[in-house]
Amino acid sequence: MPLPHKALVLVADGRKMLFFRNHGDENQIDLRTEAHDARPYQRKDREIKTDAPGTVKQSFGYGRSTYEEPDFQQQEEDRWIKDAADELRARVMRNDFDALAVVAPPKALGVLKKCLHKEVERRIVCTSNKEMSGRPVPEIEALLESCTGAQELPAV
Repeated sequence: MPLPHKALVLVADGRKMLFFRNHGDENQIDLRTEAHDARPYQRKDREIKTDAPGTVKQSFGYGRSTYEEPDFQQQEEDRWIKDAADELRARVMRNDFDALAVVAPPKALGVLKKCLHKEVERRIVCTSNKEMSGRPVPEIEALLESCTGAQELPAV
């Protein structure tokens, strides 16, 4: 399905989210930045965790083993993606968009899809599992053209 005029495009990963609006038509995608947000820096594990890993007493023998520690950086990235899903829910409740395209890396896209509101899911016309948050806008447009099937009209 082609990306319609005024469609919203979300390009996100665990550290940055970009919202674009398609000012072109279904044949020519023309993305303009509408909003962007980025985490200022990546926190170190010692700033995130509160304590040492837990321990378990062995059922036989001596000593204690520790629990496997969670990946705190991944938890922070998942929280960031959930914030993007909340922003999409708020926008859909305001009736801000009729069509949505989402570009995110595979892990972030999986987390995002689990958190999306049903009305947001209904308005998705295209998803792409690529890391594009640091790429220039023409490359994002080219990706969306290949994803949605929009064709550039030949020059006359």
